[in-house]
Amino acid sequence: MDATGKLYRRLADAIASEIESGRYKVGDRLPTERELAEQYGVSRPTLREALIALEMLGMIEARHGLGIYVTRTQMPLPASAYDFEIGAFELIEARRLFEGEAAALAATNITDEQIAQLEDLLQRMHIEEEVRGEEADKEFHLVIARATGNGAIIATVENLWEWRNRPLARNILTRARGMGLEPRILEHRRVVDALKARDPAAARQAMRDHLERVIEHLLHATETEALQRAEQESRARRSQIARRVAI
Repeated sequence: MDATGKLYRRLADAIASEIESGRYKVGDRLPTERELAEQYGVSRPTLREALIALEMLGMIEARHGLGIYVTRTQMPLPASAYDFEIGAFELIEARRLFEGEAAALAATNITDEQIAQLEDLLQRMHIEEEVRGEEADKEFHLVIARATGNGAIIATVENLWEWRNRPLARNILTRARGMGLEPRILEHRRVVDALKARDPAAARQAMRDHLERVIEHLLHATETEALQRAEQESRARRSQIARRVAI
């Protein structure tokens, strides 16, 4: 793969090129995710992001329990026309690195008033439904950024949250909704407790652990979404057979 550009995008382009070259035809099954990850030397999150990008383009379809199948052999428009910007896995990996350090710095500067703000936001996340709770989640992380007292850190964390609204990231994050709020709230509680204790190391670890779980959650959510689609298709087939038998 070319050494420049986003890794998931380079991987998506490489897989698309193999399809367009004729190595795989419509209806062919691609190698397994494990085989593709080993072939290209990439992580599971990077591979999943590339495959979801290709699925959004209509080139492949993931069928749970069956594999990844080619649905078209050419991109409908030139590759340059598709700019999915930053994907969810890339974004969360960056946040894990950056916000972990921001939390450590915040632990040395945070005020009692900011701690109270975080407690209020935790309560909002607990009582609000998931989509509305996202705003409280965002504000929670921004309060921690502000507690660092560093304008560059504040601006960077704000930008990281804004990038969630770009096409590929939003596509993946939307699939991950409805998977439960309690684990997320407990992880945020650990962050608050570490900040209350003014413990930089504990705050860093709590934030990194939280965002590591988000990555695992996204991987599971995309697998679960494929399973639900397969179950729906199976139910539809059984329904069709039942109607034929009843005739």
